[in-house]
Amino acid sequence: MKSIIAAGTLAFVLAAPAAQAQGSAPLLDLTLYGQLERWLGAGRLDLQNLYTRRPGDDSLDFHAAVDGRGTTFTLMQVSNAGGDSWLVGGYNPQSWSSVDGWHVTERSWQRTAFIFNYTDPRVWRQVASDDVLPSRGARQTYNVPDHGPTFGAGPDLLVNDRLDTALSWQVSYGLLEGETEGRSIIDLSSGGRLFRVDALEMYSVSVVPEPANAAMLAAGLGVLGWAGMRRRRRLRAG
Repeated sequence: MKSIIAAGTLAFVLAAPAAQAQGSAPLLDLTLYGQLERWLGAGRLDLQNLYTRRPGDDSLDFHAAVDGRGTTFTLMQVSNAGGDSWLVGGYNPQSWSSVDGWHVTERSWQRTAFIFNYTDPRVWRQVASDDVLPSRGARQTYNVPDHGPTFGAGPDLLVNDRLDTALSWQVSYGLLEGETEGRSIIDLSSGGRLFRVDALEMYSVSVVPEPANAAMLAAGLGVLGWAGMRRRRRLRAG
């Protein structure tokens, strides 16, 4: 039987080496920007920084910055005691919250979140409801005040309350080919290794309208404005 760690039990027991001060350069650059666009597959994206971890921040600071702000990308730089480093993160199509608990997605069409490793490029998407265990991919994110961004029931990717430690135990999110349940998306290890969070950033996600669509929208608004003006002139004339 495969073990599942309940996310709600982890906030006060995770302890890794103290996080280093976050560097001045943002994690998001043009190359990563393009990769996120391709992974999401929704067209051109406008990504705006909502939160960058500062010294002394905790999960309450994270929630104050991002709760109720719509869809987001989480980006984090993590490392191990040997000095190896990875850039990982996740896409959350729902707003983060500190009071909702689990965001449960019962049907496959709702399961659009994904987590990723950018350093060793892989993407894990929510397991569809036609899996042998339909509920496996249902738990999208965990939303409580004493957790940072937390994806899946493994937890598949978790940041603790001090925003300095990450854990990955893949369960709710899976690869299209190959079975990796129970492994870390960070280094593919098993057993629940802890990693130091060296940088954490959150970005809002919006789709940039294509030029043709934008032109059609502007034309439509122009027609509506013209029709409204004619209506007002008739009323004044009458």
